Amino acid sequence: MTGATDSVRVVVVWVPDFPVLACGAQDGEPVAVVHRGAVVACSASARAAGVRRHMRLPTAQARCSGLRVVERDLAAEVRLFEQVVHRVEAEVVPRLEVIRPGLLAAPARGAARYWGGEPQLSVRLVGAVAELGLPARAGIADSTFVAALAARRGDGVVVPADGNAAFLSPYPVGVLGVPRLAELLKQLGIRTVGDFARLPAGRVAERLGTEGIRAHRVARGGSARPVSVRTAVQDHTVQRLFEVAEEQLDAVVFVAVALADELHERLAAAGVVCGRVEAAVETADGRILTRIFRHEGRLSPRAVAERVRGVLAAWSETGLLDAGDGEPGIRRLTLRPDGIAPDTGSQGAFDGERDTPVEVERAAARVQAVLGHRAVARIIEVGGRGPGDRIRLVPVGDVPDDGAGAAGGPWQGLLPAPHPAAVYPVRRPARLTGADGAPVGVAGRLELSAEPAFLSVDGRRPAGVNGWAGPWPVLERWWARDGGRRVARMQVTTDDGHAWLLLVDRSRWWVEAHYG
Repeated sequence: MTGATDSVRVVVVWVPDFPVLACGAQDGEPVAVVHRGAVVACSASARAAGVRRHMRLPTAQARCSGLRVVERDLAAEVRLFEQVVHRVEAEVVPRLEVIRPGLLAAPARGAARYWGGEPQLSVRLVGAVAELGLPARAGIADSTFVAALAARRGDGVVVPADGNAAFLSPYPVGVLGVPRLAELLKQLGIRTVGDFARLPAGRVAERLGTEGIRAHRVARGGSARPVSVRTAVQDHTVQRLFEVAEEQLDAVVFVAVALADELHERLAAAGVVCGRVEAAVETADGRILTRIFRHEGRLSPRAVAERVRGVLAAWSETGLLDAGDGEPGIRRLTLRPDGIAPDTGSQGAFDGERDTPVEVERAAARVQAVLGHRAVARIIEVGGRGPGDRIRLVPVGDVPDDGAGAAGGPWQGLLPAPHPAAVYPVRRPARLTGADGAPVGVAGRLELSAEPAFLSVDGRRPAGVNGWAGPWPVLERWWARDGGRRVARMQVTTDDGHAWLLLVDRSRWWVEAHYG
């Protein structure tokens, strides 16, 4: 069996369940972090109850009745992990790569010599992260992939040089991360990485294509792609120089979106992909701050911009962008691809997520360039009781950076389906009256003062009421002296064929939504 062909030793630091830690979960609390209806991370107590990654949310809630559901906030994860990255850079290794929030990698050889050996390097790294109150594990091997598996196996696992293949041999083929290939290999009776590695490379290339070649290389102890070098023929770096130093981070992020799109266009035109992207910020007082992200051809332009946004926010919170006595603001933003290699085919989006089509992203960016960053938005489902509280419009290219609550609740007073066809951004005044023309009121015990007979919306001609449901109470922020709200909602149908969602607040009626 051929051993590893890479001479570079890699150390990986892994913070277990980092998305759970980033959402502020308490010890022992069953928590699931979800994205698009699927679990992306869960706490130890949730796993003990049967919750697993990639599980659909209803299944996870059925297995763990007390499960707290939190919508994933990637920007918050990036900001929190930036503290870890800064600590590791300052105290242990001066240059590293962020694979994703919760996982980072760095060359091990020079740092191991400095600290007295690879085991000592692992201890230093874990200790640096522990000083921030976060658990961590470290692994060292001849490739990032194997080092990450070593970190997951236990703290301080060091795979000997040229030992990648032996380390991987007992693992099931599914660990290679190619589901279709793993299923095919199982059908052929090949169930372990060692069995797969023993297949002749020529036959693998003939039968299994590009994905099979990459996976076979990993199984034999190498990396997914050959060691790549920076090309001297063509530089794909993109940058933007601000004529006047920019102090607003939102404006810098807007430029980052355009630069990320330009970077991907350049790489696609050259037929290459990059293994890493370095984001560099030059401040007005002459300082240069950099951060490297693992790319591997999987990050969309939006994903690159999201990571730049999170890092800038973290630098701002920690004061790294403060100018002191110098000129404030950012003078230059640069995105520099590294690890250039031929593009051997399209790949899925980051973490297996399906992303917005490239054509749609580019069209949105062109409209934003003309009408402004907030001119094109996407709908994000958030928590809330009223129909207008449950969605948020976020500009394309941005991620929600504030806690909005879990879309799945629990939300006492939440209106069940069917949902209204139209929700008004501004409530419309209404008048609900009885047969005698007197306004209908709602008592503290949710009793109507009279049977509804007529409804007038926006001062229009009243329509007869032929049915209603409710009222239902909504009590929010009852503990606050200022800002508490006690209202009630009703569903009303009228004889002109319309159905309305009404809200009564301080004896005044309003229309929130229209059913049809």
